[in-house]
This record gives sequence, C-alpha cells and structure tokens, in this order.
Amino acid sequence: MKLKRIAIDTSKHVFTLHGVDEQEHPVVRRNLRRAEMETFFGKLPSTEVIMEACGGAHHWGRLLARLGHTVRLIPAQYVKPFVKRAKNDRADAEAINDAASRPGMASVPVKSAERQAALVILRHREMLVGQRTQLINALRGHATEFGVIAGKGTAHVQPLLDRLGAETAIPAAARTMFVRIGEQIAELDRQIGELDAELLAQHKANPVSRMLAEVPGIGPVTAITLALAIDSQDFASARHFAAWLGLTPKEHSTGGKQRMGRISKAGNERLRSLFVVGATAVIQHVRPGRPNTSTWLLALLARKPKKLAAVALANKTARIVWAMMSRGEAYRHQPATA
Repeated sequence: MKLKRIAIDTSKHVFTLHGVDEQEHPVVRRNLRRAEMETFFGKLPSTEVIMEACGGAHHWGRLLARLGHTVRLIPAQYVKPFVKRAKNDRADAEAINDAASRPGMASVPVKSAERQAALVILRHREMLVGQRTQLINALRGHATEFGVIAGKGTAHVQPLLDRLGAETAIPAAARTMFVRIGEQIAELDRQIGELDAELLAQHKANPVSRMLAEVPGIGPVTAITLALAIDSQDFASARHFAAWLGLTPKEHSTGGKQRMGRISKAGNERLRSLFVVGATAVIQHVRPGRPNTSTWLLALLARKPKKLAAVALANKTARIVWAMMSRGEAYRHQPATA
C-alpha cells in the first residue's frame, strides 16, 4: 500500500489516522492506541505525516522523524475551517489531511527536546509570576474590605502587611490569613529569584543573548528568552517574526482600498508583552538631545499617544532582533539627535 500522506488526530489514549493515496483517495481510516503508534509507523514505508501543532505533537514529531517519516505540524486555527459539519475524531483527521493538501499551507517546525526543556524553565517562571500577581491582588482586595488601601506592585506588599498586622480593628482570623498570604508571596518571590539567577547565568554564558541585550528595551530576561525560544530560521523575514508575535495590524482591505486595524495579538503572548514593556521603558527616557535617541521615535511621539508608540517601537525592535539573530550582526546604536 503506497501512501501519499497520513494525517493523525492526536489525543491522550486513542489516535485517529486518515491516509490518502496519490489520487487523494482515502485508503487508511483507523484508530490506534498510544502504545501501538511506534510499532505501526515503524513498519510503514517512509511517508508524510501531518498533525496539528498541539500538546505532545513535537514529541511524536521527533519520534516519527527518527522512524524515517517526514513530519509537518499545522497550526490548529488553520485546520478548523476544513472540518465538515459534525465534529468528531475522524472528521478532525480528515480536516488535517485536507489542510495539508493545500499549496502554501503554513507549518510549524518540530522543536528539539533541548528547546522544549528551555521553554519549560521560562513557562514555569511565567506561571510563578502569575501566581504571585494573583496573591498580591487577593491581598489588596481583602485589605480593602477593612478600609486599608495599597498601590499596585510588589514594592507595596510588605508595607501593606505591616499595616494590616498593626491594625487592631481587624479581627484576628483575618490578620492570620494575611500573614499566610504574605508567607506564600515571600515563597514565590524566593522561587522566582532562583529562576532569575539561573536565567541570568544562562544569559551571561550565551553569546546571542548578550548580543541582543545591547538593543534598547531588551533586558537579560527578554534576551535569554529570545535566545532559548526563537530560531530565526523558522521565519522567512522580519515581518513574519513580528506578525508571529502579534505586533502587526489586522487587515480589512477590500475593493483595492487598504484598511489596517489594531494589532492582531496572535502568537506568543509572553514575548509580545516583554517587547511592549521594554518599548514602554525606552519611551519613558526619551528626550531630544540624549545619546542614542531615535529621531523616528521622537517624531512618532509628537503625533501619536505613548501606548500606540510603544507598540510601534516593539514592532520595530522585533524586526531588529530578527535581523541580528539571522545575520549574526551586533546592534548599531543610533547617533544622538540634534
């Protein structure tokens, strides 16, 4: 049996296969248990295997590639329009095959185990930061119920805890809970600090990360995140990289008239946030005549709000980062403005 392509709808335990021949006629429609996958594809002649880019897909991509197959991962949002009527596993597998048959269909490179290990560190830190933010917001909310108000940010946590502990009008049960919340926040601070120290050590040992840190708005955490998580060869151009980050505007053009909307906010939310925060920090220190101040940025700030200018600067910074990573060039600082 000669297969042109075989699509797999993955799940935790049962995988649904949809294989077609050279005439795009279905010749394989079956389910496989997870334990049967390696044996089945080990006996199958080399063919193209298609999956959605979802949890576990990169693991199976690496395994199938070692068995001699060509693996393509397609983003799930590109597969969804090909699902016909009722949604089930067989319809999903057929939709994956139909999407893969389209010329020019975008695919996601299979990540190596080393890159995924690096991403685990970054995602775990992101999770801890989110948990700390939730606890701080909960603490501030509970304190408001007793008439104690504090500003946002980690710097206001300890003063708020001190005020709550000294406030005798607050019942003892609530003060006890505030102490526990403070201990949880302190523990998360310790864990985040350990991860930051580990990432800083990796930043100092990584030449690409040190090179990227020379770009205004790119700090050590952003630089090492880019060095560990991004391969410039995965993107055809700087604009493709910016679009993947969700920093390019949506387009609603018709009838030859171009209409550009807000940024798409697609792609990697964490990286986009780091770029925008870094751009905001740069804008806060922009003054005419200061060293390395961009004439382009000054002109942009003169006609646009700061938040919009921050997104535009983040877009430009992302394109600079792609050019540096793809060509191995150091950052060229802007001359001082008059």
